[in-house]
Amino acid sequence: METINIKIEGRIYAVDKTMSVLEAARSVGFNIPTLCYWNHGKNSLASCRVCLVEIASPRGSRLFASCVYPVADCPADKGFEIKISSPMATAARRASVELLLSNHSKDCQTCVKNGQCELLHVANVTGARSGQFEGDLTPTTYDDAAPGIIRDTSKCILCGRCIEKCKEAQGIGILGFEKRGFNTIVGPAENRSFADVPCIQCGQCIEVCPTGALSEHREIDKIDRAMAEGKHVVVQTAPAVRSALSEEFGYKIGEDDATGKMVAALHRLGFYRVFDTNFGADLTIMEEAQELINRITNKGVLPQITSCSPGWINYMEFFYRDIIPHISTCKSPHEMEGAIIKSYFAKAHDLDPKDIFVVSVMPCTAKKYEAGRPQNAAVEHLPDVDAVITTRELAVMIKRAGIVYKELPEEEFDQDLLGQYTGAGVIFGVTGGVMEAALRTAYHTLTGKEYGKIDFTEVRGLDAVKEAEIDIEGTKVKVAVTSGMKNAKPLLDEVRAGKSPYAFIEIMGCPGGCINGGGQPFVKPALLPNEDVNILDTYRQKRADVLYGIDKNMPIRQSHNNPDIKVLYDKYLGAPCSEEAEELLHTSYVDDRPVFAKK
Repeated sequence: METINIKIEGRIYAVDKTMSVLEAARSVGFNIPTLCYWNHGKNSLASCRVCLVEIASPRGSRLFASCVYPVADCPADKGFEIKISSPMATAARRASVELLLSNHSKDCQTCVKNGQCELLHVANVTGARSGQFEGDLTPTTYDDAAPGIIRDTSKCILCGRCIEKCKEAQGIGILGFEKRGFNTIVGPAENRSFADVPCIQCGQCIEVCPTGALSEHREIDKIDRAMAEGKHVVVQTAPAVRSALSEEFGYKIGEDDATGKMVAALHRLGFYRVFDTNFGADLTIMEEAQELINRITNKGVLPQITSCSPGWINYMEFFYRDIIPHISTCKSPHEMEGAIIKSYFAKAHDLDPKDIFVVSVMPCTAKKYEAGRPQNAAVEHLPDVDAVITTRELAVMIKRAGIVYKELPEEEFDQDLLGQYTGAGVIFGVTGGVMEAALRTAYHTLTGKEYGKIDFTEVRGLDAVKEAEIDIEGTKVKVAVTSGMKNAKPLLDEVRAGKSPYAFIEIMGCPGGCINGGGQPFVKPALLPNEDVNILDTYRQKRADVLYGIDKNMPIRQSHNNPDIKVLYDKYLGAPCSEEAEELLHTSYVDDRPVFAKK
């Protein structure tokens, strides 16, 4: 690392020469407030002007946006000094925030970002006062037509973080600055609804929004109505939820496995049964592994591509519908489990499926769209899943009920036909997990033996693309893993061109997998104390480590060894990919979904 000496508030510091002033200041103990800056400045538009500092030089003093101003341009030996707390700098930052407040909705009490709003945080830090600038407000667009995402431009501060995140994570660029001058807003082209553009509903834009301008479409009221109507309300929780739920209650990222307290909270919220979607993940592996083996042995269409991520499926139906024959027909785990609850579980308990209401707690906003797909209605044309809430929404329900999370005991999922799960199901929540779980079972299905190496570390990690090859008694199976559509596109182009060298490809919609889903707790750059700034580099890995730790300590780590799965096939489904399994657990895709719907 090449360093440069800079002067901040009268003292000399040696810092990385490639840093911006903001990054350098943070590295030596100053936390300059900012709103548009994120991802270590790679995506900063310098639009919010909240990070203004005074830089004095022999030619005089001027204000600069510290998030994009390079320290290489202000060396101490040339007479430059960075002033963060000078009257000029503090007044400028305060005025920038006051201007943002002047055009901002003030319904803080009912805002989904109440208590987590970065605008209010920087207002407090800078001493900004509301009402300093009065006048007309920019005309508002409120878009709640899409199942996963709501856009409210009255709360938008034009920071551009969502615009850059959509391009960085998915390579799509759904969002942009619309109109001009005072009427500028952020939205899809021509200010269309999210429902009318090829938005994959991943929610990554929500994760980086500093205010409540973007939020998930909450479904808590659906659950309230179902309980009031006396329905048997069954809840299931995705693997990734337990890796992050505790963050909503003051725990550090990666500090806590939330499983036991989460289950205890769900019991106290009055659910009829509390199940783990890991059972559905084990079931998915049984079906997906058999489907892969059928394709390999019968010279079917290869590579087979996973279908667990609804964000990825949305992307495929918009942009790569010609490769539908490559997509596994397996439903995602929570949809499979919903279908089993309304069939196998319902019959065992003499319940009418119409009286069962299935709730999925997911790390994902795209699951809300997935639950409404007509292809996912296996039992009496009822939806497999009736409501989807995010990790954040579950936290809202827990807080609303007055439950003291940190004082909850550790409780187990209900052991009622669908209670047991394996370590293979747990790791579905991280990129590479589906592949690793499938390989554990595919080897056994083909050979009748357990593969000696349970951990397929080659497909672990957060690299853009990971490759591995497994030798199944002479049959070489080459696989690939990726997450985020920007990373997936080169692999998909190979498939489209007929040049893919792989037999099996795992694709997840969100970078890092479900641990980084659009419904997970916010990682708040502006609110992090200085010593935790580097968490922005590592939070995905910290959440992933929680799941790998659970898997490592599980007594059963392969889906085919799940006792409840064995009973389900013996008593009800017959075998993986049987006629009954196909009817309940498999789905189909559309090849005529419009890229752009009509306005």
